[in-house]
Amino acid sequence: MEEDRDNPGPPEAPEERYVNRELSWLSFNRRVLAESENTDYPLLERLRFLSISGSNLDEFTMVRIAGLEGQVQRGIETTAIDGRSPRQQLDAIREQVLQLEDRQQESLESLRSLLAEEGIIVALVDELPKDKQTWLAEYFETDILPLITPQAIDPSHPFPFVATGGMGALFRLKRGKRKGELIEMVLIPSGVPRFVRVPGEQAIYVAIEQLVARFADQIFPGFKILGDGVFRVLRDSDMEVEDEAEDLVRFFRTAIQRRRRGRAVLLELDDECDEVAEALLRDQFDVDAAMIVKTGGMLGLRDLDAICAEPRPDLKFPPFSPRYPERVLAHDGDVFTAIREKDMVIHHPYESFEVVVDFLHQAAVDPAVVSIKQTLYRAGDQSPVIAALIEAAQNGKAVTAVVELKARFDEERNIRWAKELERAGVQVIYGFTEWKTHAKVSLVVRREEDGYRTYCHFGTGNYHPVNAKIYTDLSYFTADQALGRDAAKMFNFITGYIEPDELERIAISPLGMREKLYELIDTEIANAKAGKPSGIWVKLNSITNRAVIDKLYEASAAGVQIRMVVRGICSLRAGIAGLSENISVKSIIGRFLEHGRMWVFADGKELPSRQAKVYITSADAMGRNLDRRVEVMVPVTNKTVHDQMLKQVMLANILDTERSWCLDSDGQYRRMASGENGFNCHEYFMSNPSLSGRGSALEKHDVPDLSLPGEDA
Repeated sequence: MEEDRDNPGPPEAPEERYVNRELSWLSFNRRVLAESENTDYPLLERLRFLSISGSNLDEFTMVRIAGLEGQVQRGIETTAIDGRSPRQQLDAIREQVLQLEDRQQESLESLRSLLAEEGIIVALVDELPKDKQTWLAEYFETDILPLITPQAIDPSHPFPFVATGGMGALFRLKRGKRKGELIEMVLIPSGVPRFVRVPGEQAIYVAIEQLVARFADQIFPGFKILGDGVFRVLRDSDMEVEDEAEDLVRFFRTAIQRRRRGRAVLLELDDECDEVAEALLRDQFDVDAAMIVKTGGMLGLRDLDAICAEPRPDLKFPPFSPRYPERVLAHDGDVFTAIREKDMVIHHPYESFEVVVDFLHQAAVDPAVVSIKQTLYRAGDQSPVIAALIEAAQNGKAVTAVVELKARFDEERNIRWAKELERAGVQVIYGFTEWKTHAKVSLVVRREEDGYRTYCHFGTGNYHPVNAKIYTDLSYFTADQALGRDAAKMFNFITGYIEPDELERIAISPLGMREKLYELIDTEIANAKAGKPSGIWVKLNSITNRAVIDKLYEASAAGVQIRMVVRGICSLRAGIAGLSENISVKSIIGRFLEHGRMWVFADGKELPSRQAKVYITSADAMGRNLDRRVEVMVPVTNKTVHDQMLKQVMLANILDTERSWCLDSDGQYRRMASGENGFNCHEYFMSNPSLSGRGSALEKHDVPDLSLPGEDA
């Protein structure tokens, strides 16, 4: 018994083994918010991080909090990975959300003061000189008042609908000597800018809701304003796809309309809101009292991003222009020749997304290309990828596009793209009803002298030109025919439900990726037990799946050294004796959003080594990615690409200190101390030349060698 007390074994209670997904996400958003407080950053970039944290929190509220509230209302008691019920999760979440909102307002006040010193003023109307107030009054009369429709709230004028994210003001009024009071609502028009910039040398911004409140006498002439209050509402914005839906496009068009009218889940009020107006809002929106937030600051912080567009380069990061891959330039811009010569990997945003666009555009106009197959998850508003597919179809190519309608908040845009593609003659497939197609794959078949050759692009990022400038992602180009055959089978699975009987190289979820991961981890466990070198390096956005986490715990217990770079949600607990003492986890938050995903397995040699098995993947270690999405995991065997991904991309992430947060055994993150010899992986990739598959690049250029402490460079 005494020996058992000295060696209690690994923790068994769920809360000791796992971190709640929702609380881990809130921890991630606190790290994002911390960047708004980072004095190393220019002021407008700090303001942008504050805006991002606000946008993140809005989406979390509309989807995750709304989902948990729905479970509580339906009496669902399914527990989370850490054993908490939906009600227990909500209680913990709400407490942290309120703390996060308070911290956001503190950050805003600090930034307002600092920006004012630089001539950028986020002001209240009454804080401004009389001439500025006069200009705003005239602007309100000419540009805003015509767009406003005041609505009385009484038995003959029911409470109007307010869309999710909608903002408005309530006024309590009295007209002359008439008895009684009147409540009127003014909704802020969705199409007007959130902030008005006052002309002048100083950049003065005033929020539109401030103008509505300040110049209400123009809206209600002859009325006495007894009180007012500004509010904002967020609604349940999740959508569940019905398995029996016969027409996905029609279903999603209807579902998008339902989402706009979803149940209210958060009501934000200014803390000086009139008591009568507040009581009416509380009653009409029927929001849980715990999700009513009153603040003396600004509502809707996500809109602060508009101020970041102010042309002040001195208050922003130095401009960065992505490099076009030198391998392609060496072949006079011919992407196919460059790929045919040797596989190559492109590291976005340091290397230009234009090479992906050029790959498709060249395919569209090349007479030798006979077919193109393409997955589309998020393509953006102005998509050169869509344009290339349309051009290809118009040029007589056989073009197939798998358009994922279930990409959250992009459903409407994707429906529009799908219809435009269909009009051009593209065969549009919507994938599966119950699964999302999240794999990022392009497949081009070209007729060449020695027969048909397949060229593939496998990516970790969406084919989205804007995101490609701020997300760190990997684009793997290959003419490996085995990978081409596997990619073709993946498309056949999506378009015709034809499950691949045998894949040569890649793993696909939900058909076998989980099993492949387990097989690779088991090999490391066996090597560790046999006294051979072992190790796992992994870079993901999130890890929440209990079974995968348990398998990594098993590997840690066997002595496998595991290094994880997980940007966002991490339900795994690191560094716990008897459970995960051989696992370290870090999160990198910086100028770019870490988005690339890759796995590395030592396979009997010390990492990093040429023998290591390296995989690029579109999937995170989440149940949805492994069981409810079509994803791909692709082995990288080309020597040059293998080394670039392992000894440059992966190793730089592991070595980073200046933008990294370490996960401690108590589940909390602490920012790493960079010190005099700190290393910033973002700056490293921005300042070093493109490798792009050039085998001798490290020898020809003055590129710092990356190596682990104690390892020969």
